[in-house]
Parts: sequence; C-alpha cells; structure tokens
Amino acid sequence: MTKGAAFVVGGTGGLGSAICRRLSTEWDQLAIGYRSSREKALAVAASLPNNSCEALSIACDLSDRTSIETGIRETVEQFGAIGTMVFASGVDIAQPFVSQISEEQWREVIEIELVGLTRIVSTTLPYFRAQGFGNFVTVVSVANYCFPPGDALSSVPKAGMEALGRAIAKEEGRYGIRANMVAPGIIDAGLGADFLTSLYSPEIWEAQRRRIALQRFGSGEDIAEAVAFLASDRAKYMTGQTLIVDGGFSL
Repeated sequence: MTKGAAFVVGGTGGLGSAICRRLSTEWDQLAIGYRSSREKALAVAASLPNNSCEALSIACDLSDRTSIETGIRETVEQFGAIGTMVFASGVDIAQPFVSQISEEQWREVIEIELVGLTRIVSTTLPYFRAQGFGNFVTVVSVANYCFPPGDALSSVPKAGMEALGRAIAKEEGRYGIRANMVAPGIIDAGLGADFLTSLYSPEIWEAQRRRIALQRFGSGEDIAEAVAFLASDRAKYMTGQTLIVDGGFSL
C-alpha cells in the first residue's frame, strides 16, 4: 500500500503524535520530526501501536533551512525514500482580534508556519521528483471556511498554506506528486485542548459544541484518520483538495 517512509513534521504535538500513531499502522518506516525535544519524539516512538514500524527521531527546526535539509537527508539515507511528508506543526497562537495583532506576531506565525512549509516543500520536492512518487499532507484550519472571530492569526497563514498545496498539486502532478490538506474543526487535542480549558467560559464552549452537527468536539484520532487516508494509495486520484474534518461545524 505504501512506498518509502512517512515523515511527520511536528510529530511530538497533540495532533502530530496522533498522526504518528495512526500512520505506524500502515507504514513500515516513520520519521518523527521535532523542534527541540528529542525526548518527546522518543516517547511518541515508544507509544506507536505497531511495534514493527521502524521509527526515527529527526530534528527539524522550521526556522532553520539547514536543520530541515539535514533531517530530510538523514531520513532518506536511513529509509531510502520518503513516501509522504505530513506537515502538522505550528506556533502556540493566542486568539487576538485583528485590531490587536502586532506586526511581530504576524511575522512569527508566517515565518514558522507558511515560510516553514515552503522550506519543507522546496527541500522535499527534488527527492519526490527523483523517486517518481510522493505526497504532501498539510494540516490547515476550518477557519478558512467558517471563520470564528479571533482566529485570524492562525487562519491567514494557513490560507497561504492551502494555496501552496494547490500549486504543488497543479505543477507537480506530472511527476507523480500529490498534495492535499486536512482542515480540522474544534479539536480536543494539542492547542485545541488548551483552548477548551483556558479560553472562554464553559458555557461558550457548550454553545459551540451544540452548534456542531455531530454534537461533539473532534479528537486527534479523527484528524489522524483523515491524514492517513490522504497519505495512502487509497487517495491516489486525489490532489489539491482540502478535506474538512469538523463534525459539521462549518455547515
């Protein structure tokens, strides 16, 4: 079903670790990208449900092109090829209104998320072209389809990330390369889990839950399942698409 290794950028985060665990059930080789804590990457590797999946902890600092190039090269040297590159990393973002966002805040998020993704893409594409296969799966946000006030700092860079994914799909398909996106809704994992306990009141979150068609917040496993599908050959005729996984929040 799969060729090469799965590489998860941000593999130690709430969503990233769930994605790693899910991918390990289908991929024999997995690179867990981390920025600063190798111990967290090793803990994710120890939690994989498939003991036969060979896991490699890879330092991958999105602000440092050399770190990215070294990490991807080491992964290819270890596993021979990368079959999917999953981007599940991001900045710890507050929820200010547009009028309250400073230029420094914009620059930080755009540099790490949008520009960081361009560094991942430009480094990975030559390997994918040489192999004649490979795909990107990028975790974005449902806020680009149903905007909640206060989410601009997150959603604006992710709109650019979606546009980049569509550009890859259009231009690189001739080389056997796909690119798709997953847009989570309100997820009880990672930064979303922090928001549910620290941002707004329980009454506001309960009102948001009732707004969701399926009447519950999503889990990291819900997002991981969508990522695993798009990364696999089950989605081999899908490219340039955004799969919204929000339980009906955006309806």
